Amino acid sequence: MGDLSILVREEGPVSVVEPKGFINAHTVRQFECALEEVVQKERYAILLNCRHLSYISSAGLGAIMGLIETVRDRGGDIQLCNLQENVYAIFDTLGFTQLYKVHPEEPEALQSFLGPS
Repeated sequence: MGDLSILVREEGPVSVVEPKGFINAHTVRQFECALEEVVQKERYAILLNCRHLSYISSAGLGAIMGLIETVRDRGGDIQLCNLQENVYAIFDTLGFTQLYKVHPEEPEALQSFLGPS
């Protein structure tokens, strides 16, 4: 079983969720809880910084899909950055790169939430 740790920090109006390790059937509940806590605080601009994410299963993708409607209905969004090649391939194969904005780095992603300067 792979381990997962999750750092959540606030960058202005954006909540940055940074999973480290593996999101799979054994760890997905921990990931879901972290996302739900952000939404419960009425923070709907969510950036998943995946620089330390080694793997995400369909269960992890389902956790993201489970919240996107709630977040977008409240004027927010979930965006992604720093996807490792193998993680990007999973997102891309399942069409997530068409549903979510994907940024190479965090500063660009944060700016995307804030709009043009």
